[in-house]
Amino acid sequence: MHELQALGEALVELPSHRLAALELPERLADAIAEANRISGFEAKRRQMQYIGRLMRDVDVAPIAAYLEQLRTDRNRVNQAHHELERWRERLLAEDSALTELAAAAPGMDMQQMRTLVRNARKEQARDQPPKATRALFRALRELLVEHIPGRIEGVPQASTDMDAP
Repeated sequence: MHELQALGEALVELPSHRLAALELPERLADAIAEANRISGFEAKRRQMQYIGRLMRDVDVAPIAAYLEQLRTDRNRVNQAHHELERWRERLLAEDSALTELAAAAPGMDMQQMRTLVRNARKEQARDQPPKATRALFRALRELLVEHIPGRIEGVPQASTDMDAP
């Protein structure tokens, strides 16, 4: 019963477009929508228990599989993002990293990458806002997604919220 309630809590935290993809029974979908509107602690707790009771009548295997897939996708994107950050930090710290990057991504525009690295290093030395560093990150993301798709899959292409300083 507690597992069903925990699964229901995970459903409440999902955005509406993710919930729509699950095609939940109407009563359960309405209960989840109501839980999102409730702000009081005790009322929310009772609503979560109600969702747990409704979950007893639903096949939870597809729901659990969907939530696990979302977690896996999120982890994969996070790992790819961290790899991009490591590349950027190495490019800023080591001169040899550019050569390694060129070997990993043979179609890379070496001149453009050198310019981006040089600008980001100057920016850091002058303690300026990270405009060039972000541009380097975006260029790395595009380059590695294009040339090493198996390792960097799932990194959003046009998202600026993923651009770390």
